[in-house]
Amino acid sequence: MKLAHFESIEPVCPSCRLHAAGEHPLTLATIAVRSHDSVIEGTLHCSNAACQLEYPIIDGIPLLFPDPRGYIADNIVHLTARSDLSAETESILGDCLGPNSAFDITRQHLSAYAWDNYGDLDPAEATDARARPNGVGRCLHAGLARVERRIDRPILDIGCAVGRSTFELAQASSQLVLGVDTNFAMLRLAQRVLSERKLRYPRRRIGIVHDRREFQVDFPAMEQVDFWACSGMSPPFRSDTFGLSVGLQLLDSVSSPHGLLSAIADVLHPGGSAVLATPYDWSPAATPIEGWIGGHSQRSIYQGAAEPLLRALLTPGAHPHSVAGLILRHEIPHFPWHTRIHDRSITVYDTHIVVAEAVETGESR
Repeated sequence: MKLAHFESIEPVCPSCRLHAAGEHPLTLATIAVRSHDSVIEGTLHCSNAACQLEYPIIDGIPLLFPDPRGYIADNIVHLTARSDLSAETESILGDCLGPNSAFDITRQHLSAYAWDNYGDLDPAEATDARARPNGVGRCLHAGLARVERRIDRPILDIGCAVGRSTFELAQASSQLVLGVDTNFAMLRLAQRVLSERKLRYPRRRIGIVHDRREFQVDFPAMEQVDFWACSGMSPPFRSDTFGLSVGLQLLDSVSSPHGLLSAIADVLHPGGSAVLATPYDWSPAATPIEGWIGGHSQRSIYQGAAEPLLRALLTPGAHPHSVAGLILRHEIPHFPWHTRIHDRSITVYDTHIVVAEAVETGESR
């Protein structure tokens, strides 16, 4: 955790904020391991005497969830995972554990996300017209090109995964950029790129066969970037903190898309922007069907279509549940995004990009 980000963004206790107990600042209580301007291991405390929750910092990543005990219990395998095993040993472990194990699923996720985020920088990656890495970067810049106002506050990258969009945001702005996600395995990979300027990941070939890829990664303005573990649904930030919030391939991956939009509106300063992109790839495992933006109720006024419903939610008065504080400004209805599954499997998402502006509640212009 970079001290510059901690001191500038001034996170608050996510538990107190979630339970409407106020925005109480977190304090840096202990530093167990420090490296230059960053805390590698330590503890943050809630300053509210009635709360005093402890939030650990592990591998440079603070865990800022309203229920830290629950998060740690659910993610202990990732939090304590080793990163020093040889490619051969990892391969043997993968063979022994087999498909659909937690180990296998994590490697598959890291393979897909790392390839998309950094495959264009890999000297060993063959040029393949069927699939283009860095869809995340192309999608991000397509949205940023439609942001009209100058960004004069920190930037929040929600669902940053393994970090490419966060690094791209730093290059496009002079502001501090904070990438947040709930997936600790992906955040650890992003944090390693930040600290070591090197990427190492298991690139899936087929089945449970993975090839280790390792290469240098260096971007301008990396000193402006940091990564924290927290949820966009219950962000540990004061209202009006950020000048830009980005959420790519995120709306269809959370338990409450409407709740996410409301949380984004709250942490954005009036005049700030939100860049969102989604293919509406709904799954009840991630989002209860009642929370989907389209994809059901084809007998309704929108006939199950997602795009007009999202437009209505981002237009004051257009829907009973229009999001207070966000107004749609621009959109790109169709934007292609390749995702590599393995050597013989590529998914192409038709992504909907929207750019919204944060306004004072009640403002409709």
